[in-house]
Amino acid sequence: MGGTADQQRFEALWREHRGIVLKVAGVYARGAEERLDLVQEIGAQLWRAFAGYDERRAKFSTWLYRIALNVAISHLRRAGGESRRFEPLEESHLDTIAGEPAAEPDERVEALYTFIGELDALNRALILLYLEDRNYTEIAEVLGISATNVATKINRIKQKLRGQMTAATTTGA
Repeated sequence: MGGTADQQRFEALWREHRGIVLKVAGVYARGAEERLDLVQEIGAQLWRAFAGYDERRAKFSTWLYRIALNVAISHLRRAGGESRRFEPLEESHLDTIAGEPAAEPDERVEALYTFIGELDALNRALILLYLEDRNYTEIAEVLGISATNVATKINRIKQKLRGQMTAATTTGA
C-alpha cells in the first residue's frame, strides 16, 4: 500500500462502515469485552487485507461483510464452538444489531432475537444480512453461496421461525 493516502482512505471507509462491524460483533460475541475484542480483531484483519481490496470487484460493504463474518465465525470456533454459544441475546445486543436503542422490546421481538442467537454461524450471518435489507445476490456474494441457496435457506429459517412463534402463542409461552 502507498502509506498515508491508503491509511486515510481506510480510516474514512472504516468510520463510514463501522456499524456493520459492530452488528457482526454483537451477533457473534458474548459480553461487552468479547464484542470489543472481536471488533478490534475484525478491524485489524480488514487493515491487513485492505491492500487487496479492489472496488471494481465488490462494493466496500460487501468486502467488509465477507471479512467480518469470516473473522467472527473463526472467533466463535476458537472460543469453544457453537454448542456453548446458544443463549438468548441480551437487550444490549438488540441495540447493537438495530443500530439504535429499542424503545420497549415486545415479546415477539425478544423471541426473534433469541431464535437468531440459536442459529448456527452461517445461518446467523445470512439472517443478519437479510435483516440489513441486502438482496439475495449480495448475500450470496458475501457468504460464497449461490443466490438460490440463499433463498432456500432464508425460506427454511422463516418456516422454522413461524413454527416456533406459532407454538409459543398456542402454548401461551
